[in-house]
Amino acid sequence: MTVFVIGGTNFIGPYVVRALIEQGHSVTVFHRGHTQADLPPSVQHLYGDRAQLHRFQADIDKVAPDIVLDMVAYTETDAQSVIDVFKDRAHRAVIISSMDVYRARDILWNVESGRLDPVPLTESSPLRSQLYPFRELPELRSEIPADYEKILVERTYQNEPQLPVTILRLPMVYGPGDYQHRFLGYLQRMDDHRPAIVLESSIANWRGCYGYVENVAAAIALAVSDERAAGRTYNIAEPDSLSEAEWIQTIGEHVGWGGKVISLPAEQMPETWQVPFNSEQHWIADSARIRHELVYSEKITRDEALRRTIAWERTADSANFTPSLDLLAYGEEDELLKHL
Repeated sequence: MTVFVIGGTNFIGPYVVRALIEQGHSVTVFHRGHTQADLPPSVQHLYGDRAQLHRFQADIDKVAPDIVLDMVAYTETDAQSVIDVFKDRAHRAVIISSMDVYRARDILWNVESGRLDPVPLTESSPLRSQLYPFRELPELRSEIPADYEKILVERTYQNEPQLPVTILRLPMVYGPGDYQHRFLGYLQRMDDHRPAIVLESSIANWRGCYGYVENVAAAIALAVSDERAAGRTYNIAEPDSLSEAEWIQTIGEHVGWGGKVISLPAEQMPETWQVPFNSEQHWIADSARIRHELVYSEKITRDEALRRTIAWERTADSANFTPSLDLLAYGEEDELLKHL
């Protein structure tokens, strides 16, 4: 099978490309050439901006792709541009979406109010009623446009009958290459020999959906390869969800941290402490559908995944890392610990 990958050079992408090559597929990666990625020598490269994708139709015809895998569809326009080029050239599209399409995301971030959504979230759980979730965020990463909206990406692809689509909703992905450094805040405190990590109790108990990058990539490659995925939407996430306190304890066991997690009610936290989300809303996803229909399972255990992640974090460039909102400054934490 010939696979045309749009993106594929940043974080998750190289793992996906390598998995596709291991399965015996012919892979062409369309990207801007801005990111250096360790890809197999058999991978073909086509350099360009996805906004100008229509200018590469002759090159795409030479590739003659069976499947187009869109790793970086952020907007409705992104989706439509791929459809316009590939609806007469490929027989299926696979697109990378996100768990942020679910209404639970906006309940978590206090955008929507009312009753909590039940978890685990299935592919039929309610979606957000308000579009463009990151438009008002000043800290938006430069590569994500203000009109980012995976709901519209999904709908645009689903509305094109000439190009059947497989939609993959990804969790919070961790592992080597994670530019968000999801566990670094905890690891830094352990390496600084902090005696304890203090969390507000609802945050300590909060559960979200995670996935290790190599396992997530394997699920994507499986969905590309298996024609049973046509027309289907799949959640990808680990089968069990740890609380934040459990993540800290598990990471601590890996690094030999002698400290402990302390959970305090909100009224015992510093007066200046506040977190802008509703941690009563969990963000757990049910991934039973892809496990049953495509026979997906993780190849890398959580213990091995954390071992690889921790080793990478200790050597990675984290100059732009922003500590988590739910962690106290060391001074505030020390003051609390004096009275416990």
